[in-house]
Parts: sequence; structure tokens; C-alpha cells
Amino acid sequence: MVDLPGIKKLRSGKVREVFDLGENLLFVATDRLSAFDVILPDPIPHKGAVLNQISAFWFRRLAGKRWPHFEISWQADR
Repeated sequence: MVDLPGIKKLRSGKVREVFDLGENLLFVATDRLSAFDVILPDPIPHKGAVLNQISAFWFRRLAGKRWPHFEISWQADR
């Protein structure tokens, strides 16, 4: 689970957390692994970082197209 002090968590999914930033939402991809609707006990190291990088690629690629969005990509130090 990811907790950000002072930021309201809207949803905790199988592999993502969603936080309320007022007019925007913050989606956090975690290292948790899910298969057949079960969260498995051993996370995959850096899985969240890879998912965020893939999302950032597509956000940049689709910038200015049909879907408005705002994207910031950040990788936490471990």
C-alpha cells in the first residue's frame, strides 16, 4: 500500500493507487503483482517504474491529440 500524508486516497486497486489532488488525479503504479484477481505475495522489483515509463511514453506520443492530460514522470529512489 502507498500512503501520501495529507493527500486523500480515492482508490486502492490491485496494482495502482489513486489520489485526489483537487482538480487532478494522481495514479501511482506499484510493484504489486496481480493474477486471476489475486494480489500475489512477492512483488516484482521496479514493475511500477516500468509501468510509469510506458504510460509516460504514450502520454507524450498522444500529446495534443484527442485526450487532454497532464503527465509528470518521477522515479523514487530506493
